Amino acid sequence: MDLFGDLPEPGAAAGKDAQKGPLLFDDLPQSSSADSGKEGSLLFDGLPPASSGDPASSAAKQVSSAESQEKGQKRKSSEEEEEEKNGREELVEKKVCKGSVGILGLKGYVAERKGEREDMQDAHVILNDITEECRPLPSQITRVSYFAVFDGHGGVRASKFAAQNLHQNLIKKFPKGEVASVEKTVKRCLLDTFKHTDEEFLKQASSQKPAWKDGSTATCVLAVDNILYIANLGDSRAILCRYNEESQKHTALSLSKEHNPTQYEERMRIQKAGGNVRDGRVLGVLEVSRSIGDGQYKRCGVISVPDIKRCQLTHNDRFILIACDGLFKVFTPEEAVNFIVSCLEDKNIQMREGKLEADARYEAACNRLANKAVQRGSADNVTVMVVRIEH
Repeated sequence: MDLFGDLPEPGAAAGKDAQKGPLLFDDLPQSSSADSGKEGSLLFDGLPPASSGDPASSAAKQVSSAESQEKGQKRKSSEEEEEEKNGREELVEKKVCKGSVGILGLKGYVAERKGEREDMQDAHVILNDITEECRPLPSQITRVSYFAVFDGHGGVRASKFAAQNLHQNLIKKFPKGEVASVEKTVKRCLLDTFKHTDEEFLKQASSQKPAWKDGSTATCVLAVDNILYIANLGDSRAILCRYNEESQKHTALSLSKEHNPTQYEERMRIQKAGGNVRDGRVLGVLEVSRSIGDGQYKRCGVISVPDIKRCQLTHNDRFILIACDGLFKVFTPEEAVNFIVSCLEDKNIQMREGKLEADARYEAACNRLANKAVQRGSADNVTVMVVRIEH
């Protein structure tokens, strides 16, 4: 069979020109001398038949004709296939963004104890689903949740103000409609929200006679589908409980970074601003180097810029623990996580009528952990929030 068998055999009139080799587009038929006056065949027309005297050549050329038609059809639909492929890839990307385990449900529980303090200066917020409040959302976002713990000092006004206003400011600044990058936009939204909330409180505090001197830490977990954004000021903490399949143990993963004036970067910033650190405190008084409020220390390098971390939830994640330093003064993160796990697995939990078993277990875990912190001698206010990850 001729290498270029899909070409028609040259007519007698072609002479030596037939020896020049195939045309560049060798799947196109050459016009015979009889058809020279016509417009020519369609782009993917069948090839002309071979001479009747060569049955083998005829069969070969029929096969070649079919192959040529198939090639032509493939070329013709290549653009359509590319469009379909791009569409499929976009769909896959959206599915990956939403997590291979589907959107995980989140539900918060809390317990708080005054401890040995005269009053309760902590505040907290549990918003299991604020999706509707955040609309219109970017198309790749399905669910938004928010959980926060605020540890007040110098009074209760800063922590209460943050609990009432920070999530409201966040909802106003949350990305509306389509955005180029959800991650960058959410992080910018959190930074702007903290700055705005702090400025609002300081404005209100300075207008009072005498001026309010309250301040507050802030540890906020914003869940956008299966991605957690943790924004933190001060020394309250967020911990993720993740089950390790190899060791068959639960591990405590830190989701936040503490801000103490004894840390090198924090101390350098305070000293550059004209402040100092004595006895591990700003000017010998304030235990944290970042906070909402604390107007009298803002000129000394205390800032309200949170550290923001991002964490992708997995099918091995069990719960998130958010708590003030009153808990972590007497519990390590690992001890706290193991304590909660043991409570959740306790078969002696009393069930109230009409209450779901999971709700009863998580409520009991929060209350037992808060009680245990007080028993261990935590003289501070204690707030324990546990966010159940529902599979």
